[in-house]
Amino acid sequence: MTEATRPVVTAFEWVPPFARGLVRDLRVRWALEEIGRPYDVELLNARAPRPDEYLARQPFDQVPSFRDGDLDIFETGAMLLYLGEKDERLLPADTKARWEAIAWLFSALNSVEPVIVRIVSYDIFHKDKPWAPDAREASVGLCRQKLKRVNDALAGKDWLAGQFSIADIAMVTVLNNLRHTDLVAEYPALAEYHARGTARPAYQRALEAQMADFVEEPA
Repeated sequence: MTEATRPVVTAFEWVPPFARGLVRDLRVRWALEEIGRPYDVELLNARAPRPDEYLARQPFDQVPSFRDGDLDIFETGAMLLYLGEKDERLLPADTKARWEAIAWLFSALNSVEPVIVRIVSYDIFHKDKPWAPDAREASVGLCRQKLKRVNDALAGKDWLAGQFSIADIAMVTVLNNLRHTDLVAEYPALAEYHARGTARPAYQRALEAQMADFVEEPA
């Protein structure tokens, strides 16, 4: 990434109200805001098929994709790692702290997010199904185990890897998906951590920018 380059982040121009503030381009916007890096946004219609050119950049047909010059990246974890490589404010230079941050980045996306997304699916997309309550109860039990582990790891720390990093951008935005529940509030250190992350000015700017891009009605 050079000073002459303005990265391009793709996002949807409309999503249902329950999803606003949760779409994953928020993570990349937040990282860019933390380092004061200007960026452009390419808005896509969520209900229209994406062109083949976009699938070449994002093979899973999702947002965001990230373009910096002639470099295209898909998956937000990879985008955060790329930006972290460019700026120590996002990823520590110290070897131990660096790999701790990377490990927590992976854990947010691989250990914590999948079970949270399952709960969201039951609560929003399958809430009227007769099997949903039992399935949800099992997932909530597993989710509590994951949240307790993160809560315990935060004891005496403001951030997962010591200093604020891409790990926290990932974890805080993953926890956002539980905003319709009281699960995060059950764990004091975790709740304080989440509040600390969402209070950061860069997060607030990123959220405001994402919300401003949504139209009221889909095309």
